[in-house]
Amino acid sequence: MFVQLESRRRPRPPWATLLLVAACVVMFLWIVAEPASGRARLLTVWGTVPATLLDTQAPWLTQLSELRFARLVTALFIHADWIHLTTNLLFLIIFGVPAERSLGAGRFLTLFIVVGALANLVGALTLAATNSPIIGSSGAVSSVVGAYLALYPRARLGLVLPLGIFLEFVRVPASLLIGFWAVLQILFTYVGPAFGAVAWWTHIAGFLLGIVFALMWKPGLARRARN
Repeated sequence: MFVQLESRRRPRPPWATLLLVAACVVMFLWIVAEPASGRARLLTVWGTVPATLLDTQAPWLTQLSELRFARLVTALFIHADWIHLTTNLLFLIIFGVPAERSLGAGRFLTLFIVVGALANLVGALTLAATNSPIIGSSGAVSSVVGAYLALYPRARLGLVLPLGIFLEFVRVPASLLIGFWAVLQILFTYVGPAFGAVAWWTHIAGFLLGIVFALMWKPGLARRARN
C-alpha cells in the first residue's frame, strides 16, 4: 500500500476525481443489481466489443445508431467485480488528486475520458477479432499514472512494507514504483496473471499517452503558475 506524500500547490477540492469515482461506483452498483443475464447484456452494450467496433461490414448508420464509438468512453465506467473496481479507484485517488491539482479539473477530465477512450481503441485494435467486451477504467487510470510521473518526476511515495509482525513505512521514489508497474504491464501482455482476459495494451497505451499529454500541457501550467 502506498500514499501520496508531496504536494507543491495549495490543496483544492479534487471534485473531478471524486466525480469519476462516484460515477464508477454508481455504475457498478447498477450492474450488480441486475440478474446474471441482464448483467452480461449490460457489459456488452456499454463495453467496447472489438469485433463489433471494428466491423467494417456494418453500415455507418448502424454504427452511429448503436453508438459503437461512444462505447470507448462508456466502457471506462464499467467494472466486472469489486476487485477490478477498487484497484482502479485506489490508483485513481492516489495519483488523480495531485494530478488534478496541477492540471485543473478540465484538463484532468479530458485526460481521463479522451486518453481513456484512445487506450480502449488501442486495446480493441490488438484484440480485433474478440467478441468479449473491454471494460474498466484501467486505460484511463494508467493515463493518470503517466501524467503524474510527467508532472512529478522527483516525487516520493510512502510505501508500507510488512516486516514480520511489524509494518515499516518507507519513502520511495515514485518513478521507481511506477517504472516497476509499467514493466509489469509490458510483461503481462505476453504472459502473466489473467493472460488473455485482460487488455494489457490499454494500460500501456494509456500510460504512454498520459505522459505525452502532460508534457504538452506542462509549459502552459508553468506559465500559469508564474502569473
